[in-house]
Amino acid sequence: MTSLEMSGAVQPGNVPTPAGLVTELIDGGQMDCGSGLLLLITRAMRRLQPGQSLGVRSSESSVTDDLPVWAELVGHGIISHHEESAEGPWWFVVQKAEAVVSTVFTQGDRTPVGQRLWVYTNFDCNLACTYCCAESSPRAASRRVEPAMATAVFDEFRALGGKEVLLTGGEPFMHPELGELVSAADGLSVTILTNAMIFGKGRRRETLESLDREVTLQVSLDSATPELHDAQRGRGSWARALDGIGLAHSLGFRVRVAATLYDEDPTGVAELHRRLDTEGIAADDRLIRPVAQEGFAETGMHVSVSTLEPEPTITADGAWWHPVAVTNPNMKIADSPLPLSEVFGVVNDTMRLQDAAARTGREVFRCA
Repeated sequence: MTSLEMSGAVQPGNVPTPAGLVTELIDGGQMDCGSGLLLLITRAMRRLQPGQSLGVRSSESSVTDDLPVWAELVGHGIISHHEESAEGPWWFVVQKAEAVVSTVFTQGDRTPVGQRLWVYTNFDCNLACTYCCAESSPRAASRRVEPAMATAVFDEFRALGGKEVLLTGGEPFMHPELGELVSAADGLSVTILTNAMIFGKGRRRETLESLDREVTLQVSLDSATPELHDAQRGRGSWARALDGIGLAHSLGFRVRVAATLYDEDPTGVAELHRRLDTEGIAADDRLIRPVAQEGFAETGMHVSVSTLEPEPTITADGAWWHPVAVTNPNMKIADSPLPLSEVFGVVNDTMRLQDAAARTGREVFRCA
């Protein structure tokens, strides 16, 4: 340890924290986080094991604001904070983050703006899932996208170089003109997100059988057994979803399966994968996603324009930043889905501004 790291005669017995809590100590003196303190802390943290703690003493008042922000950003925890007097110095105990565990949630790359378009065909649904970001239910207003609007949207989307359309809801098979919406997207890759519970009979069965087999059906199935899925989506929904998957397969459709979870659950996800093996769902056609704290969900992943990669989404009422945020007025892009060029333009301009803001404070300083 350097003299700088131990300046101020800091001794373990002087640390105002429970005995044995601190593994190593540093004194940053009057350095602030931008002028060297974070380098000292980072070097010291590299010597610690996950879960061990670093005592940090500082005489610089700005550190009381900046150090907690840095710790949250990199995943460490501030487990103790103490001041020797109102004017300082200040003590922090920083606990090194535990080793990173691979997430069960599906990861992916950014989709370039303009290649993919989400469409909420409607908002009414036969289910009222506890975490529904769109607040869909049997009592929700339908708010349907009409075929004429879909035709205009998809025509412009194709002209702008669009490739992929995802039709979601609500439950799309409750839209009486779903087949016309799909026909309007001719030439585009089309995926319909469905709970697979209501397309087995009557006119909905006729709609299903009439669809081009190039259409992909993405079915919601949250668990390998009924307990979790039914708790989140409604009693009996798991069994009916499996029946729907079987029917779609028998008719020659490609079926993807998406599970939605409140928490990381490696055991439950492993069991689900084994179940999907038996159902004939290809590994590339499986998606595990977290709950977003939007709509009906009171907990879950916080999302915002600043933190969420955009997935432009249209509804009968306008255009939105992402399909998980169509009940959030702060994520609304436009009051009309058309023109798409304006929707994509707003997203691209916002992204450029965010990227520029992220670079603020960093300058090129060439020495060679």
